[in-house]
Amino acid sequence: MASTEVQEVATHIAPCADAPVIPHEHKATLAVLVLGALGVVFGDIGTSPLYTLKECLIAAGGAKAEVADLYGILSLMLWALVMVVTVKYLCFVMRADHHGEGGIFALLAIVPERFRAHTTKRGHITGMALLAVIGASLLYGDGVITPAISVLSAVEGLTVASPRLSPLVLPLTCGILIALFSIQRRGTGNVGKVFGPVMTIWFVTLAVLGLRHIFERPEILFALSPHYGVSFFVRHGLHGLLILGSVVLAVTGGEALYADMGHFGVRPIRLAWSAFVLPSLALCYLGQGALLLRNWQALEDAHFNPFYSMVPAGIPTYLLIILSSAATVIASQALISGAFSLTRQAMILGYLPRMTIKHTAYHTEGQIYIPEVNTMLAVGCLALVLTFRESVKLAAAYGIAVTGTMAITSILYFIVTRYTWGWSNWKAGGLLLLFLSFDIPFLLANLFKFLDVAAVQKQIGRASCRERV
Repeated sequence: MASTEVQEVATHIAPCADAPVIPHEHKATLAVLVLGALGVVFGDIGTSPLYTLKECLIAAGGAKAEVADLYGILSLMLWALVMVVTVKYLCFVMRADHHGEGGIFALLAIVPERFRAHTTKRGHITGMALLAVIGASLLYGDGVITPAISVLSAVEGLTVASPRLSPLVLPLTCGILIALFSIQRRGTGNVGKVFGPVMTIWFVTLAVLGLRHIFERPEILFALSPHYGVSFFVRHGLHGLLILGSVVLAVTGGEALYADMGHFGVRPIRLAWSAFVLPSLALCYLGQGALLLRNWQALEDAHFNPFYSMVPAGIPTYLLIILSSAATVIASQALISGAFSLTRQAMILGYLPRMTIKHTAYHTEGQIYIPEVNTMLAVGCLALVLTFRESVKLAAAYGIAVTGTMAITSILYFIVTRYTWGWSNWKAGGLLLLFLSFDIPFLLANLFKFLDVAAVQKQIGRASCRERV
């Protein structure tokens, strides 16, 4: 065939768990796949340094925060990256693939049949299957929210340059989203070739800026010790747990690594993360911390952003804003590609109606494009932007979608390890407890955010004032 778009006829996809699926083959060179993964898979988690530390410090009290709090927050962020992304997803969860595909439905496809449906003529759905559907729904929600909040937050940077440009924010955001979804038909491989070099420059920039400030205040490296994270909770008690609602921003996009596994393969994703992405993120966060150690009073400025403060004011700041805007637009790609893979798995299992699937690369079977899903995501993103109009209003729902999916993935992975792979109770159960030990606190912290913790804290503050009177 001359065309690189090979349509997979929907009638060839049987709506059952045992439908034959061609195993994924990744024949492209490792370097090409790593570059593509950088542009598609890591965009979401790679742009977290833009706002995560700032949000954490605000949650810790802003100008009232102490230097010890900074060390504690950095420790929590760095170990969240290690435990959630490296240990949970790359070392364990990504072992559970269904013919090369990853994601919630890939897990469901490899659990024993009795956990998917009752053996009755009516075929009632089981609790595990319902849990997987809920998790998939949250991931679809993430796929809609991420492009909306990423692009909107990027374009909102125009108001930093000039408040008079604020009327352009919404139309520009909608225009960029339409363009982003329009290029999806070219396939994740081709999109990755375009986005990959940009994200490579982005991660190199993060590492270089971080190293520059770490050399000036090398004592910030003590934040690598988990002792400071534990000390943060000891000092702040139950209230300190609320900080996790902001710390989780450091790992948003982690689920996309698993969902996008079929597009590039396990090895390129693991290599890109371990050798490039994780070191760059860690250096950037530590560099922001070192910057704050040199200028702690900057926290008193309500408009202070530790990320943009890493470069001198003037032209370097504007150049960083341009690069950051490009990176945040690219951040949307990880969840869009993940939604395509998720839909294909749902069709195979019979949870979604048949749709047109187009394979966009001969060398990588998992690189697909589903026009109907692309259209629905585009409409959903545009509706969110026009309804909420500000990125900050989407943050709470964003956290719920991310942490909810993470917790459900842990439970389904336990079923796979215990009943599909035959692990012992203590081995499979111990791993589940480890995963839930950070999944559940993250989820609860975001639930509090969703219920508007700020309003609750304001009421508590008023009560405290009355007590003093």
